[in-house]
Amino acid sequence: MTNDTLKSKVMSLGNRLAPLMDGDRTAAFIRAWTIVKAGGLEIAVKGTSFANRQEALKRLATYAPEQIKAVLVPEPSNPADVNAIAVLVGVQGGKGLFKLGYVPANITQVVTAIRGQRTLAFPAVRIVSGTWGYTGQMTFGARLALAV
Repeated sequence: MTNDTLKSKVMSLGNRLAPLMDGDRTAAFIRAWTIVKAGGLEIAVKGTSFANRQEALKRLATYAPEQIKAVLVPEPSNPADVNAIAVLVGVQGGKGLFKLGYVPANITQVVTAIRGQRTLAFPAVRIVSGTWGYTGQMTFGARLALAV
């Protein structure tokens, strides 16, 4: 990435972030610089342990990451958080999308700034598994890579 491209991405993202961060342009540009230098964000999907989402993740884990698609959809009518961004997933060629969880609340501003007015679709979702929590049982999670 050339210096001009890097500067352009930082300026663009910083300017979109500033109004979302109560006009704090310094903090917005520092955050933008960090994200652009890293090449983007990797987002851990939150809320994957509710309802039947663990069963859905277990099934999704049988597919190759390239076969799974994800879409980020704002939920302004969400009673818990008007800034909530839902993560919907599905299998390429499948019947539809399933609400897997949400973007973490502490980075919805950044995702909104990167996303702008468009719907973000991801070509792949990484399904992770491990023994987390107090039960000692295998649980599943999902991570999304968000490029800038």
